[in-house]
Amino acid sequence: MHEYLREYLPILIFLCVAIALALLLLGAAAIIAIRNPDPEKVSAYECGFNAFDDARMKFDVRFYLVSILFIIFDLEVAFLFPWAVAFQDISMTSFWAMMVFLGVLTVGFAYEWKKGALEWA
Repeated sequence: MHEYLREYLPILIFLCVAIALALLLLGAAAIIAIRNPDPEKVSAYECGFNAFDDARMKFDVRFYLVSILFIIFDLEVAFLFPWAVAFQDISMTSFWAMMVFLGVLTVGFAYEWKKGALEWA
């Protein structure tokens, strides 16, 4: 049992060093940081616009459109990571399937760009 616990010693040391470093950095930030709050810094900020009281109040939907498009393209690009990791082991069929996927992704991005969905103003 003693040898079994000895195998976990590097993990325990790493964990202790990580916790000590985190506490050191948080303490240094609390001591050294400049505290100069102003109304702009302490104001509530959520979803790209100021909070409002009435749920039926009109607001600009462009923020949500841009964020949804970002999430869609970001998640699609996440499919590239497992493909890139296994790139040496994939077949030509898998390679061309990913090229078709990237082509569809590029066409969709170009379409959204041409339609002006990514423009804020």
